[in-house]
Amino acid sequence: MKTYTLAIIGFGNVGQGLTKIISDKKQLLIEKFGINLSIVAVCDLYKGSLSNPDGLDPEVLLSDLAKHGDLKSTSAPITGWNATETIDKSGADILVELAFTDLQTGEPAVSHVKQALNNGMHVSMTNKGPVALHFPELRKIALSNNVQIGIEGTVMSGTPSINLGSEMLLAAGITKIQGILNGTTNYILGEMSSGAGYEDALKQAQELGYAEADPTGDVEGYDAAAKVVILGNLLMDLSLTLDDIDREGISHITKNDISNATSLNKHWKLIGTVEKHNDGFLASVKPEMISSEHPLASIKGATNAITYSTELLGDITLIGPGAGRLETGYAVIEDILSIHKNSR
Repeated sequence: MKTYTLAIIGFGNVGQGLTKIISDKKQLLIEKFGINLSIVAVCDLYKGSLSNPDGLDPEVLLSDLAKHGDLKSTSAPITGWNATETIDKSGADILVELAFTDLQTGEPAVSHVKQALNNGMHVSMTNKGPVALHFPELRKIALSNNVQIGIEGTVMSGTPSINLGSEMLLAAGITKIQGILNGTTNYILGEMSSGAGYEDALKQAQELGYAEADPTGDVEGYDAAAKVVILGNLLMDLSLTLDDIDREGISHITKNDISNATSLNKHWKLIGTVEKHNDGFLASVKPEMISSEHPLASIKGATNAITYSTELLGDITLIGPGAGRLETGYAVIEDILSIHKNSR
């Protein structure tokens, strides 16, 4: 059995979901995969920071957080480290980077990741910023330090879209990738197709926790564009930046647009597309009217889906959750299993 020690930066919904999975699935991971996961440090700017080289009890972490709203009263041999100290001093095998996403600079996450890789730590992150903006550089640092980077959670949460593309379908010759990569916009468009106006649908999405108080990143397509960058660069060897994406959001879609689509037996979806050509590429995020026969037309609610067009297998569509506490936490488990497999 192999024990992996984890340092978690950021203890919001995803960090808590991961901790819950580690608590609930400990025996399964040991019996089926031969790995034991031990959280040795948690660092959160608001909830507190603590470390124990012998491991922190995941049930205690979640219980104290539920009782007090933070970890500042949780007993641990070491408390008060900032993120830099946590990475340098925790002795963890794997950094789990769950800080907030900044699509302008990738900070502070990109600095955390560089520090961990240079310290000889593997990294798992669900943070899109560093991957969309700096992944070639990060991969080079990882290779030079003989460590690995897991990024499954950056696209479609724990639904294994990246693993499917990079491990299973790459040899089939991926020619085009299309997807519903943002659940918030898919939910809003679905509500509009049922008769709601844009503002009412957005308000409902916010009340359900699908949309942020400032929904710009979702409704104007920035979140989906970052995912298109990640997919194109990782699976098609492109060198995309966010500026390369022909991006258009959904905030201008009206009830009349929805009615017109319905009359044509079509559906509005915010579609992210990347396609490589002999003379360049096509990369876009924009609302499109797609026919009812299209594999992405039936995707409802906050669900995500991705269609890989391949030379050998035709179209392969994967459908699953694109967000969620446990769902995204599970993406980290997928990364760790991949790190374990490749390390052997």
